[in-house]
Amino acid sequence: MRAKAFVVLESVFLGVALLVLTPSANPTAAVSADTAHPSAASLQNSLLPTVSELQRSSKLKPLAVWECTSSWYGEDFDGQPTATGEPYDMYGATAAHPTLPLGSLVLVTNTKNHRSEIVRINDRGPYVEGRELDVSYEVARNLGFDQRGLAKVRLELLEVPSRPNQIHGE
Repeated sequence: MRAKAFVVLESVFLGVALLVLTPSANPTAAVSADTAHPSAASLQNSLLPTVSELQRSSKLKPLAVWECTSSWYGEDFDGQPTATGEPYDMYGATAAHPTLPLGSLVLVTNTKNHRSEIVRINDRGPYVEGRELDVSYEVARNLGFDQRGLAKVRLELLEVPSRPNQIHGE
């Protein structure tokens, strides 16, 4: 009886070890080694084009350009639902804007140090007068204003999502 229990236990441990050590067959579940915070939102954000990719594809011609004050939001909101319904990921390349269409891609450039990052608008805000953009903590860190909290940024609207055709009467 003891030998049978040992064989069953050994089989369970081997099965768990195989599950842990075998790479996932689902490519969207794979997380690169340089991802600081693996989550569904950050995996989706890794699908955003880079500035150099947009330059090569000639899609870098902005639809609009303007400057504004940006702030960032982080841990207090991490995991809370955004305006798109997805959970907020403080490590994702996302931002909140009061009026831009959700899903829009925006190139945000810190005017002080000229660091840039492409973000996807997935939330509404900020709700503080004088601010027009709230970026995730990770974006603020990459742009170099996470310690200061605020930065003057240049926004370049790169892409607005197309609306699906509405069929009247449905």
